[in-house]
Amino acid sequence: MVEKSENGGFWPALYDPLRAFGSRVADWLSPASEASSGTDAYDIAMELPGVSEKDVELTVDEGVVTVRGEKKTSSEKKGDTWYFSERQYGAFSRSFRLPPDADGSKASAEMKDGVLHVKVPRRAPPEPKQNRVEIRKG
Repeated sequence: MVEKSENGGFWPALYDPLRAFGSRVADWLSPASEASSGTDAYDIAMELPGVSEKDVELTVDEGVVTVRGEKKTSSEKKGDTWYFSERQYGAFSRSFRLPPDADGSKASAEMKDGVLHVKVPRRAPPEPKQNRVEIRKG
C-alpha cells in the first residue's frame, strides 16, 4: 500500500522520486541476470565480466539462491611524461527465490566467458500412493 503525505504543497511532491533512490541505485549497479525454467531444471545466468570464480560465493539456503562477490580491477599506464592509474572495486549480492519443486541441494554452477550459469534441478513429482484398505466383514 502506498501512502501520500497529507502536508500538501510543492515540497512533498518534489522529493517523492528520491525516496527510494538508494534501492534503485543498488538495482542499477547489480549484475544483469536472467532466470528461466526448463522441463528438468531452473537456470540462472548472471553477467560478471572481469570477476574471477574465486571472488564469487554461491549459496543455496532454504529455497533461496544467493550470489555474492566482489569486482576488483586496476590498470596502470606510464609514458615518458605522464602516468595514469585507475582502480574499480565493488561488491554485489543478488538473490533468487526457488520454486517448491527445485532441489537446491543438487545445484551446480559454471563460469564461462564472464557469465555465471547456475543450474538447479527440479525434483520429480511425488507419485500418488494408493493404499489398499481391507474391508472387514461386519
